[in-house]
Amino acid sequence: MSKKRGLSLEEKREKILQIFYESQNFFLLKELEKLGPKKGVISQSVKDVVQSLVDDDLVSKDKIGTSVYFWSLPSCAGNQSRNVYHKLESDLQSGRKRHAELVDQCGALKKGREESEEREDALAELKAIELKHNELKEEMGQYADNDPAAFEAMKKAIGIAHAAANRWTDNIFTLRQWCSNNFPQAKEQLESMYKEIGITDDFDYLEPLQVPLGSVGDQILEGNP
Repeated sequence: MSKKRGLSLEEKREKILQIFYESQNFFLLKELEKLGPKKGVISQSVKDVVQSLVDDDLVSKDKIGTSVYFWSLPSCAGNQSRNVYHKLESDLQSGRKRHAELVDQCGALKKGREESEEREDALAELKAIELKHNELKEEMGQYADNDPAAFEAMKKAIGIAHAAANRWTDNIFTLRQWCSNNFPQAKEQLESMYKEIGITDDFDYLEPLQVPLGSVGDQILEGNP
C-alpha cells in the first residue's frame, strides 16, 4: 500500500482557514494547534501556517493582555481578494498608459528618420567622420611621449621619486647608526648582513640629475636632437 501524501502548504492554509470560517471565533495558538490535526494539519506546522496567513492579511491577530488571539471571517478573505484585484487593475491601467506614451515617443522619434537617399548620404558622411576621428586619435597617441603636459608630469614624478629614494637612504643611514651604537659587539655580523641585502660601501644618496630636464623638454618641443 502506498504511503499517504502529506498536505501541501496551500492545502494546509485552506484547512486552517476552514477552522476560522466554520466557527467565526477567536483562537489562541495552542487552541489552533489542537484543532489543526482534526483537519489533517499536524500541530507542529500549525504555527508556521497561521503566520503565513497573517502575513497575507487572511488572518488577523491582536494581543489582549498577555495572550495573542487570531481570527478570520469569510469577509476578510473577500476584502483581501478585492484589494488584490484593485491593485492589479491599477497596475494594468498604469501599464497601458505607459505603453501608449512609449508608442507616441517612438512615433515622434521616427519623424525625420524615414529611409531616404538624403538620410543614407548623411549616415555615410557621419561614418566617414567617425573613422577619420579614430585615425587622428590613434595618431595623437603616437606622439603622447612628446606631449608637454605628459612631459611635465613625468618630470614631476621623477622629482618625487628622487626625493623619496634619498629619504629612504637617510632612514637606512639612521638605522645603521642606531645599530652601531646599541650593538657594537655585533659590528662584523651587521656589516655582513648589510652586504647581503645590497648595502655596500658605495651606498650613498642619489646625485641630482646633471642635465636639466627643462632643457631636454625644450629641445624636444623645438624638434632639436
